[in-house]
Amino acid sequence: MTRTIDEPAPGGTGRTDPPTTLSRDRLKAIIGGSTGNLVEWYDWYAYAAFTLYFAPHFFPSDNATAQLLGAAAVFAVGFFMRPLGAWIMGIYADRRGRKSGLALSVTLMCAGSLLIAVSPTYDSVGLLAPAILVVARLMQGLSVGGEYGASATYLSEMAGKGRRGFFSSFQYVTLIGGQLVAIGVLLALQATMAEAALEAWGWRIPFAIGALLAVVVFWIRRGLAETESFKNARDSAAPKSGMFALFRHHPREAFTVMLLTAGGTLAFYAYSIYMQKFLVNTSGFDRETASRINGGTLFLFMLLQPIAGALSDRIGRKPLLIGFGVAGVLFTYPLFATLETTRDPVVAFLLVLGGLVIVTGYTSINAVVKAELFPAHIRALGVALPYALANTIFGGTAEYVALSFKNAGMERGFYWYVTAMIAVSLIVYIRMRDTRITSAIAED
Repeated sequence: MTRTIDEPAPGGTGRTDPPTTLSRDRLKAIIGGSTGNLVEWYDWYAYAAFTLYFAPHFFPSDNATAQLLGAAAVFAVGFFMRPLGAWIMGIYADRRGRKSGLALSVTLMCAGSLLIAVSPTYDSVGLLAPAILVVARLMQGLSVGGEYGASATYLSEMAGKGRRGFFSSFQYVTLIGGQLVAIGVLLALQATMAEAALEAWGWRIPFAIGALLAVVVFWIRRGLAETESFKNARDSAAPKSGMFALFRHHPREAFTVMLLTAGGTLAFYAYSIYMQKFLVNTSGFDRETASRINGGTLFLFMLLQPIAGALSDRIGRKPLLIGFGVAGVLFTYPLFATLETTRDPVVAFLLVLGGLVIVTGYTSINAVVKAELFPAHIRALGVALPYALANTIFGGTAEYVALSFKNAGMERGFYWYVTAMIAVSLIVYIRMRDTRITSAIAED
């Protein structure tokens, strides 16, 4: 059955628009939600992209690895706020609406980015400098914790039956897009500024840009259409969203989200966020070459997301997840071990791209898989909180764990760690139902 965005499902309430507005309105809402998501993730990833430049200002040391460890620890601290943000804003998005949750998350991200942009350095205020950096990342962690659940839920609910895999894949298109924009800003500054100026003060520019863009996104999100799933849940007698209700009534689904996320998020952060440092600190490439390899592979990775998402609409979600799991277990160690010794940028590019192609089986559909597991009244929280917990434990600590292995002289232990966690997720993929068939999203 064909309905417009504002037309209710059977039993719902609301007005009826002409059927011809269906594609236009849904597409407008998806683009609007995706654009905001891109800016959110740009702000989040700008920290990682510019770590090599600002780390000495907050963590003075003669050892480059020690400086990166300090910055990576603060990066991980931001992740520890994500479950709290997921809990608070997941409930908020379930009770007040998806678009309200999206507007709140971008407000917090703006404040965090602005704080980093104006933060004093260690030479100026001593230990207060890294403390301010921690506060800023905590604010951004709260924001991203709520952003993932709200945006994944919003895009999945807006997409419509038969197109959810394709349209929800734009959650990762914009997530990766935000990372690419951050890398693009880095490359632009590297090309236009002297190295000394970039190291001295130029690293502040991307955070100021992020704060400004977040203000624009807040305005865009205020005008988004609300989803029919939320309207129908709001008008029903469904119980209120809450953490107790989630783990009491949907424990299987919640723990499924945590375990299916563990290997996928760790692999994603290993091949994207950590890879830039790995290429410099282990493979021996200069920072500019590492940034180009990272940016080029991520661009192609981004283009793969809707292709894989559309494929899942035809063959199901489960085959893609299992494909990622099997390939991840077989090839993670060989890929990283080969990258250790290569000095050819083309070979390094192909190896990193190979890893990201494997990870696409998870990233392209993880949002819709999680959304399809939960009923509408608790969907945003159900997507956000278990994901945030797994992401904090495995994704947020990926850099720190990798650098700790390296600092201890056992770098290859990290490759086995990633492989083992992918294997754990693979077991879940094999045992779980295909959510394309059993989807809890009732609306067309």
